Amino acid sequence: MTEVKATNVTWHDGEVSRQDRNALLKQKGVTLWFTGLSGSGKSTVAVALEKALMERGHLCYRLDGDNIRMGINKNLGFSAEDRAENIRRIGEVAKLFVDTGVIVLSSFVSPYRVDRDNVRALHAESDMDFIEVYVNVPLDVAEERDPKGLYKKARAGEIKNFTGIDDPYEAPESPEIVLNSHELSLDEEVEVLVKALQERGVI
Repeated sequence: MTEVKATNVTWHDGEVSRQDRNALLKQKGVTLWFTGLSGSGKSTVAVALEKALMERGHLCYRLDGDNIRMGINKNLGFSAEDRAENIRRIGEVAKLFVDTGVIVLSSFVSPYRVDRDNVRALHAESDMDFIEVYVNVPLDVAEERDPKGLYKKARAGEIKNFTGIDDPYEAPESPEIVLNSHELSLDEEVEVLVKALQERGVI
């Protein structure tokens, strides 16, 4: 539980609503939360979806795990507590983007179910859309891909608390979308996601 240190603060509404911003952008703000093992293809599909949406005239922004840890979360490590705080902060950032009418593409391992559920609840509190996308891939496939060489280092004991090796990954129980990235092409994954956004009236 995050300690609340800010007191005597009040939320200030302006004269422009979220609906006004949605109308201006001709889309609906939403968070797509990509979760899965390292090497599952989360960032790859988010990058491709970002390009596809921009080509269709839709404003989106990609929040990527490594990118965020180079800035706003650079003071956090990979303990369970730091992972929880990492995801909490990202959830708050994503919520702000959604309020502006932007389609947020959040790509994080986010291995613990409770942390993802907390982000979902954070969005629900403000009646904001949250779509959990489970990028599913068997561990052996993710390990074979190993684009950053992290699994190799984890197996050698050079990285501790690595998800899938010596730290658990809790798969989503009821995600809105499941992408079996070892069975689908990148274009097929993007097609699934675009169709889902269309069906939900986001675009």
